[in-house]
Amino acid sequence: MQKSILITGCSSGIGYAAAVGLRADGWRVFAACRRQEDCKRLQAEGFESPLIDYTDTATITAGLEEVLQATGGTLDALLNNGAHGTPGAVEDLPTEALREIFEANFFGWHTLTRAVIPVMRKQGHGRILQCSSVLGFVTLPWRGAYNATKFALEGLTDTLRVEMRDTDIHVVLIEPGPVTSKIRENSIPHFERWIDWQTSPRRTDYENLLNKRLYHSSGPDKFELPPEAVVQKMRHALTAARPRPRYYVTTPTYIMGTLRRILPTRALDWVLSRT
Repeated sequence: MQKSILITGCSSGIGYAAAVGLRADGWRVFAACRRQEDCKRLQAEGFESPLIDYTDTATITAGLEEVLQATGGTLDALLNNGAHGTPGAVEDLPTEALREIFEANFFGWHTLTRAVIPVMRKQGHGRILQCSSVLGFVTLPWRGAYNATKFALEGLTDTLRVEMRDTDIHVVLIEPGPVTSKIRENSIPHFERWIDWQTSPRRTDYENLLNKRLYHSSGPDKFELPPEAVVQKMRHALTAARPRPRYYVTTPTYIMGTLRRILPTRALDWVLSRT
């Protein structure tokens, strides 16, 4: 029988590449987006594309129900994907901005995951893939909000994986580094909404560093890979009899994973402050 997978955040980047790649592999792909116009575009490309916005619980419930009605009540895999950044120094980050980004990057993921687990328990198997980041286990300046959501995601996912050891539901973290996407472009509205950088004591840093990176792209980051590189690791996580707990993608992710293990905290802080 054709296996089914629900992928969120499919309008572009990793989600879209996963939808295209896994459909080519023979999966029945439900390529969810948070905006109706993106769903319609993917439907025109032949995808089944439910509307799922992590910040709107009603769409999570309705979107999953649409999938289950189409499959007869089963779902082989879930790929939680799709997140945004709110760049800015932590001292300039309003608490409301943190609440907003946690809704999109963390709480909505948990809501959907909890809704899927009973389906997988009933059918006796399943795969839950969480698209995290190298910033789920090391931090970079100016990315405190995003760092926080990914650290939280990793802690929750590690716990779920341990709790699911007595089932045939495998829980996996995918940890990309620099991957081609629109995350920087998509973070600009959140930066402009929440960060009052002009009155910040770090105004000079914003002008010389962050603002240039946000508004004046100098091309791909060093070691940046296309999203298809992430899909390769997802394939293994979805098909291996015993998938790994976590999959690194990109050279910086491997480097940071090693440095985190071998360096004292102050030494790692020094490295990260210069990245």
